[in-house]
Amino acid sequence: MLEILLTTAAGALSATLGVIVGGIVTQRAQDRHWLRDQQLDAYQELLSHYARFTMELRRAHGDQRGWDYDWSEWSAALLRSSLVAPADVAAEIDSFGRSIDSFLDQVARSHDPRLDPLSPEAFEQARRAPAQAQIRLVNAIRSSLSRDAKGLPVGIGG
Repeated sequence: MLEILLTTAAGALSATLGVIVGGIVTQRAQDRHWLRDQQLDAYQELLSHYARFTMELRRAHGDQRGWDYDWSEWSAALLRSSLVAPADVAAEIDSFGRSIDSFLDQVARSHDPRLDPLSPEAFEQARRAPAQAQIRLVNAIRSSLSRDAKGLPVGIGG
């Protein structure tokens, strides 16, 4: 009788421990999936803003017209992406943001597209550093999300 009781208790304890361990493992997996989803959303938002304001500036210089952009959204996208990014990606986000600031000095703050538009060649020259920073950022993101060690050799969009 004692043997049956001990076997039953051991089985119940094993099942309980299995449920607890399974719950912990499941919770960790769900947390990782949630964080990955948050990262993807934040990175997509950041790169979308970059593509939008770059295109807006390009068109403004090409059409010799004014332009406007909600820079608070850009700042929020930088902050949001850095909040969910691992340290190496956050460092690339910072580098990307600094490169964009330099780009804005060259094409937006020092040149009024209505009065002093940049030529397409000059615009592309100013965009080279942000384009390189974008490639580094995208490759850091890809590496952190998928362990893609190869990375992309060229930027897409922007």
